[in-house]
Amino acid sequence: MSRRMTVVFHDDELYTSLKVEAARRHIAASEIVAEAVREWLESREDAELLPLIESARTEWKEKGGRPWSEVEKEISENPHPLSPPLHGARRGGTK
Repeated sequence: MSRRMTVVFHDDELYTSLKVEAARRHIAASEIVAEAVREWLESREDAELLPLIESARTEWKEKGGRPWSEVEKEISENPHPLSPPLHGARRGGTK
């Protein structure tokens, strides 16, 4: 689906640079603008995550944590952590 929008450039140099880049890449200027807007929106989403990441780091420093290698080993030993352990049961469901 295609939508139209008018963008007014108050900076002639920016407009010219956009048109030159579009011609160099053999694409419409609107594709470059759309790409730039997508990247900007993604960077805003990433910026919103930074406080959460920092909070998790602080909590890890305060309360301690485990090295990833330890977690990896635990996962490989019990790939289904929500399932109860089989304690001596063989495959096939019987002891």
